[in-house]
Amino acid sequence: MTMTMKDLVADARSRVAAVSPQEAETAVRKGDLILDVREPAELEKDGRVAGALHIPRGILETRADATAQTAEARLVDTRGAGRVHVLCASGGRAALAADTLQTMGYKADLIEGGLGGWKSAGLPVEN
Repeated sequence: MTMTMKDLVADARSRVAAVSPQEAETAVRKGDLILDVREPAELEKDGRVAGALHIPRGILETRADATAQTAEARLVDTRGAGRVHVLCASGGRAALAADTLQTMGYKADLIEGGLGGWKSAGLPVEN
């Protein structure tokens, strides 16, 4: 069966929980990680969540694999020790990324509404 991007996102969302921006922000203060999977140009244009780890969606697997030389310590250190709350612009890439992370053994969810939801909740963004 051929799937569209919309189908892939819906499929991923069926396996991934969503948290509100406020829940994610509270969880980070308790040791969880926010992972921003947007492209670098999006961070420049729209800002970023303070303290979030930035790994573009296209290279996530190379940074999440603890056996790879390209592994990102802040991310791999959360496996088994915390939760990863994934953020993108609106939620599609975050759903795909969180689903992938779960397959790789992480506890992961997506931040509902993405960066737009974060801003709408009145939470801080750095430029």
